[in-house]
Amino acid sequence: MPTLAYRKTFASRRSPGKRQSNEPMPSPRLTVWYNTRCPVCDAGIDHQRNKLLAAVKAGAIAFRDINLEPDALARHGASLEDVRRRLHATDETGQLLVGADVAIAVWRLTPGEAWLAALAGHPLTRPVTRFVYDRFADALYAWNRRKGHW
Repeated sequence: MPTLAYRKTFASRRSPGKRQSNEPMPSPRLTVWYNTRCPVCDAGIDHQRNKLLAAVKAGAIAFRDINLEPDALARHGASLEDVRRRLHATDETGQLLVGADVAIAVWRLTPGEAWLAALAGHPLTRPVTRFVYDRFADALYAWNRRKGHW
């Protein structure tokens, strides 16, 4: 049986991104809830997920379909219809993010898009970002309802 010193040395040589099969998967830093029944939303998330493939594989971010877990955000007071209207996410502390704030959080994690997060999330521009996001989300929600996507 290996000595304790050997086990400590061996454990310290493991690459930090590699997980042993018996170690629990870390909780994502960000879990994004979205509506796969909206073709625009689904395509947008698929595009971001592909940019964040390494982060998804590492468990730093997760994308979840609200239609598969409609009550997932009930403890936050968010319904299925709320998530169909706007992106929702929970961060590592359990805080709920909604709308443009989710987009900003995703951009922060996306390689090459930190500048967009900084611009859209700046205290002077964030109100405009939220306004534009909300108007687009309202129009998209109405379009999806007219098209019968749910």
